[in-house]
This record gives sequence, C-alpha cells and structure tokens, in this order.
Amino acid sequence: MAIGVLGISYGSRFACMADFLSRSGHKVKLFIADKQRNPFSVKKVEGTGGKHVVIPDLNVKDITKFAKRHKNEIEFGVLGPEAPGMNGVRDKIEKETKIKMICPTSGYFIEKSKVEQRKLIAEIIPSANPRFRVFYPKDYGSESAIKKDVYEWLDEIGDDVAVKPDAPATGKGVGIWGDHFTSRESLFENYFLPNFEKGPVIVEEKLDGEEFSLQFISDGEHLVPTPAVRDYKRAFDWDLGPNTGGMGSYKDRENLLPFMREGDWKEALEIGEKIHEKLKKTKRNPEVRGNLYMAYIITKDGVKVLEMNSRWGDPEVMNILPILKEDFVDVCLKCLDGNLRKLNFEDKATVVTYAVPLGYGGYASYSGPNKIDLGKAEKLKEKYGDNFWIYPGAVELKSGEFHALKSRVAAVVGVSDTLEEAREISIGGVRKIDGPLRHREDIALPEYIARSKKHMEKILT
Repeated sequence: MAIGVLGISYGSRFACMADFLSRSGHKVKLFIADKQRNPFSVKKVEGTGGKHVVIPDLNVKDITKFAKRHKNEIEFGVLGPEAPGMNGVRDKIEKETKIKMICPTSGYFIEKSKVEQRKLIAEIIPSANPRFRVFYPKDYGSESAIKKDVYEWLDEIGDDVAVKPDAPATGKGVGIWGDHFTSRESLFENYFLPNFEKGPVIVEEKLDGEEFSLQFISDGEHLVPTPAVRDYKRAFDWDLGPNTGGMGSYKDRENLLPFMREGDWKEALEIGEKIHEKLKKTKRNPEVRGNLYMAYIITKDGVKVLEMNSRWGDPEVMNILPILKEDFVDVCLKCLDGNLRKLNFEDKATVVTYAVPLGYGGYASYSGPNKIDLGKAEKLKEKYGDNFWIYPGAVELKSGEFHALKSRVAAVVGVSDTLEEAREISIGGVRKIDGPLRHREDIALPEYIARSKKHMEKILT
C-alpha cells in the first residue's frame, strides 16, 4: 500500500523535497497543494498517481480543504514555504483531518518575530547576540522623537549597524551600513522609517565575519543537525546589490566549510541545542516537530546568530537531500514517531546555483516573453547522473510550455568529490537554461572561498 504524503509547495525548495520523497524505497503517492502549476510538481504527482491543486495564495483554509478530500489516503504532510506554517496550517490540518504534519505549530514558528528571537537568545545564550535595540511605534508620537532616539543609539554603538524589520521579509527589508546606506540620514529615511511604518524595528551592530547556516530536524525531543552550508544572499557577484531569497549555496565535504574550525561547528551545535531545549520546554514536545534553521556568523568573539527559521532553507536544503544516505520518507516517519537520532551523508561537496529573472534584484527592466527551456540543461543528467539535479521553482506550466515568473526560476545542483567540480557541474547546468534569465557566477568560486578564508584569518589574528 502506498504512503500518501501531503506537500505544501512553492519554489525549487519543495521541488527537491518532492523529488526525494518520490525516490523513496516505499511506494509513495504525492498530494501537492502548489502556488502555481510547477511542472516538476505536476510530473511527480502524475508519476505517483496522486493529486495536484493550485492555490495561488496558499491560504490555510483551501489547503485544509484539499487535505480533507484525500485524508484517507494521506499519512503525513510536509511543508515547503514558511507562510502557511506561520498562519497555522499544521494546527488546522491536524485538528480537522488527523494528518500529522512535519512542521511546528503556529505558536512555535520562530520567524514570526525577529524581536522575539533576539529576546529569546538574550535569555538563553546572550553571547550569541549582537548589541541591539528595539524601537516600537507605540512608544513614539512624532518622527523627530524617533529620530532623536535612533541617533542616540548610533552614538552609543557606532554607525556600523544593520536595520531589520520585526516581521519576516526573507532578508529583503534588511539594510546594512556600507552596503545599503552610508549616512545616518539614508539609514533613517530609506530603511528605518519604511520598516517602522509596519511595526517594530531592530537596530543592531553590524557583525564582521563569515556566515553559514545549519539546518536541524526535530522530532519533538531530539535535534539532529545536517552539514554546514554557505548561502549567497545578495543579488550580484561578490555580494553586491540588495538581499534576495538566496542566489545559490555550497557545502564542502563533511560538516565544515573551508573557513570554519571545529570549534565553530561545536559552538553552533550548542546554540541550536539550547534554543531547541528552551522552545520545547519539556523533555518531549511534538509541537516543535519539524525544522530549525539557524543562520550564523563567525566573529572574533565567537559564533553569533543572525536569524532563525522553522523550515528548510532555500536553497540550502538542495545541498543536503541529494547526499542524504537515509531514505527521506523513513526520516519523516522517524520524525513523526519521535525516533530520529542521527542522519548520515555522503562525503561529497554540493553547489546550488539559481537562475533568476532579469528583473530579480533590480538588475534590468524586462517585459518581454518569459518562456524558458530546460531541455539542454536536463540533458546533462545523462553525463553526470546523480551528481546533477535541476529543480524548477517560480515556473508556470502553460499549454505544455514553461514560463518564468518573477521570483527564482530554477536551481541547478552539482555534486562531486570537490567543491570545484561540484561548482562546474552546477554552473555548467544553469548556463544551459534557455530564457531571459541570469545567475551569479561566483557561487563557490575558488577566489570567493579564498577571500572568505583570508577574511577569517584576519579577524582571528
């Protein structure tokens, strides 16, 4: 009998998850609620004999209706994008269908508030926080009063700061001194005020170091880590331009990245464990079941937390699943049973490169045809086998043709024994995608990695 899996889908992240669910040694039947007719999701559903539905806003009510229609065939559900999770999709589905979801309940979606994240870290492990201050709209009656307090805070910690909105914005509402503004006036007018109109704003010291992320899986009791990954947030090569949802990422062999030390890994694990222990409150709390994504930065004062999320990383999950030794469905079942103890990975390097629309990140204005062709890229599968994967994301299937939408269009994953070879496979594939797209050329570039290593050496001496 097939194991029915409900998938809540948007983007290449979920395409990868659907791929490895369908590749299970178990017979699997996929039921996917999708933001659009993603051709990859449609193909996977057809291949497993499941069902596909388009819910453009991925609202919880309609996702639950879809789940209820097929509840007798579905054993568990997995979540791709975070918004339905924050809006209570697990709470409603489990209440109305008894289908167990692998994501936290809405009360444990920690990306709802960056302010609460900072407070949580301050309570548990304050050394992992930068110096920060929260500004609340309710405390001020005039713009001049706000400006006075912001400037006084800058007098105290210096102008080298980051400005962050309280609400999640996938990094796009964040402004950083030297990158997005170089004067207090620009900081205040162009970043602080636009965020302040929507809610609390954090102004925190800008941390100097190298970033990495760890993705953990929680079964409600045990927290299991996956290898470290480096994400490329900026729109353009050499970390220029605005923040995006992530233009690519890389993972080296084993657990560490080239610029990391064993102590950095252990410190990151300890922080993750302490956060998890505080969140679950008791020995076992099924409500926290799911993912814990931790974004870190290594500084001269140790590992600090940049942000936390309650879902797989995009693109980082695509660095992990292709080298997971365990059957992904078995991992999900162990997560549900509270028996997840350890994950094993192939000793491989992985590189993910995203192809994005020309207008993504403000590169160019383009209003022409958006048809794309993955055919030439997909042919590389014949050459590289399981060292090559391509996952459509913001792609719409229309009359048998693929059309690019406005977000990240397709991710190409390269796997190899070395980072350089994995990069060649990934970049080689993304270059063969035909359409009005672009990508970053410096993902896992040796010169980029050398710069990171040199930067860390400078910081630590």
